[in-house]
Amino acid sequence: MRVVLSSMWRKASGRYSMTVLAIWILVSLISRFWTPVPIWTTDGYRIWQAPSRDHLLGTDGTGADILSWLMAGSATNLAISLLAVLLSGVLGLLLVMAMVSRRSGVSQTVVVLVDALISLPTVLLALILAVPLGPSIAVVVVACGFGYGLNLARIVRPQALLAAESDYVRSARHSGVGSFRIFCTHLVPNVIPVLCVQLSMSAGTSVLAESGLTYLGVGVPSGLPSWGHSLTTSVKFINVFPLTVLWPGLVVTMVVVALNLFGDALRDAIDPVTNPRLRAAVAATGWSTLQSGQSDDADHHVENAVHTGEGGQSCR
Repeated sequence: MRVVLSSMWRKASGRYSMTVLAIWILVSLISRFWTPVPIWTTDGYRIWQAPSRDHLLGTDGTGADILSWLMAGSATNLAISLLAVLLSGVLGLLLVMAMVSRRSGVSQTVVVLVDALISLPTVLLALILAVPLGPSIAVVVVACGFGYGLNLARIVRPQALLAAESDYVRSARHSGVGSFRIFCTHLVPNVIPVLCVQLSMSAGTSVLAESGLTYLGVGVPSGLPSWGHSLTTSVKFINVFPLTVLWPGLVVTMVVVALNLFGDALRDAIDPVTNPRLRAAVAATGWSTLQSGQSDDADHHVENAVHTGEGGQSCR
């Protein structure tokens, strides 16, 4: 882990993504306890104000502090991104496990099902879910998790098929290892680089999806702060008060770019083929283990020799 993190930090894209994501997480935690101005505090006499000492980023059409709303909304968007990534990762891996199954009927059926469902737009799925559930975080999470999970399964499947046809997987099958254990111990580690990129892209896209779905009225409900709400309430007056749209738009752009760059940097850092420092660390660890194992074998051999009298007279 130390080598992976240091390798990511050596790259400019890795430094940028790690810094932005660390600030995002820190602000999300701080906003749970403190904001410059309470988010529900409004002042009708100070609407659409420019940045000042009292309001560092200005105020919106209700007189609320924009900075406070962005800080409070960061926690909402962080929760949506994490839940969407978790759901899409679990769903995608389950579909991949079925798509690389040795039962041709099951694998072909799942492949056809994924190809059919992947054409369903995320927005349409969210609109369908919003009919019984209403605007809620669950609508955004389920719509994004389902859509991104299908896309993840389709992209990861070729890599998983290559690993499934390798010699060590065949040896594991002949040794009686179960399919689920083979998938977890052999197939998943081989698709982790591709998986990291896809999950980071899913996290970034979920931030954009939240803004779009909230603008359509099927995303985060109005009583909950989010970056999508900050954009929705200000976009109508972009020609008159452009700064109120600039700040949430800039935050969303920086976070989405950071999430995409984080996936690329993580993929390069955890792959021994592209990261010579990790390859050297793994080789050193393997050599130390090998040396320790050889030493233990040698000690065991000497001990047996002493008891059996190997290499000299028998012990009496």
